[in-house]
Amino acid sequence: MIAIAIDDEPIALDIVASHASKVPFLDLRASFNNAFEAITYLQQNKVDLIFLDIKMPDISGIDFLKALSKPPMVIFTTAYSEHAVQSFELDAVDYLLKPFSLSRFLKACNKAKELFDLRAQTPSQQSDFIFVKDGYEQVKVWLKDINYVEASGNYTQFHLAGNKLISSRITINELAEILPTAQFVRTHRAFIIAKDKISKYDRNQVWIDEKTIPIGTTYYDCLKP
Repeated sequence: MIAIAIDDEPIALDIVASHASKVPFLDLRASFNNAFEAITYLQQNKVDLIFLDIKMPDISGIDFLKALSKPPMVIFTTAYSEHAVQSFELDAVDYLLKPFSLSRFLKACNKAKELFDLRAQTPSQQSDFIFVKDGYEQVKVWLKDINYVEASGNYTQFHLAGNKLISSRITINELAEILPTAQFVRTHRAFIIAKDKISKYDRNQVWIDEKTIPIGTTYYDCLKP
């Protein structure tokens, strides 16, 4: 993964660089103590991950991230804990509270690598699980455990075996691109179902155990052989 670091404190940048040099899958290409110089770099270079300080003199890390139209993954690095909730609302991979150890840094990098690998997969390369964001955590969901997923407001709900439920901010459209079509089918703008969990269906609806799921008018042919 190609990464950069942004922090107004040179010592903090040195620590990130030192830790990054010990992570085999991480390639720290550049470090910046000026956030605006980093914007220019991002416009001209491919970057997968940013280590981003929050408290900076000209622009906060939060505002910096909001200003990016297509931001890379972000791990916040900060001495202040009060921004943790806001950072996760911006889909940060992790939040490192200074001073952080190498082991804690590596844990954050591993989270980013898991997301990076997942996004790089095509449906034909899909593994047996996906990671979805549930609250502040990335949770592993085994594909075999998914009965169906349902769009619900700003969230997508995963209905799993054993009546387990996970809510995530991933959109159902994004999920439709990730889940393998050999195992899952979209029956409605708000539903994706596991094919092997279908007990019966007709033209208008599908049954998964006792749950009935509608088939939208534009999805009439979704279950045809």
